Amino acid sequence: MSSLLEEEEPKRLYYSIGEVAEMLQLATSVIRFWEKEIQVLKPKKNSRGSRQFTEEDIEHLRLIKHLLKEKGYTIAGANEYLKKEHKIGLEKVKLMEELKEMKGFLQQMKDQLP
Repeated sequence: MSSLLEEEEPKRLYYSIGEVAEMLQLATSVIRFWEKEIQVLKPKKNSRGSRQFTEEDIEHLRLIKHLLKEKGYTIAGANEYLKKEHKIGLEKVKLMEELKEMKGFLQQMKDQLP
């Protein structure tokens, strides 16, 4: 996640599972497990079988992580939530990420005050 003062990197079409795992601070095995269990998560695979995650896939993973790790949903509960409130959930997680980033920025500013 970039700070508000940094320029954002140009968006790529696809990210590897290792890059996504690092972004989201998850183990690659967790992502593979979620891919099997969570219906909305369907990354493409290249000719060698390597997963290729889009920005949308990454947003889905953020939402899944939020539901399972922070809200305490089960896999079945997360699947049900994603069926019913997919778009709303993505918007909420995106807003929370932006608020966390803003909080970090404000904390940096506060720390720099005399």
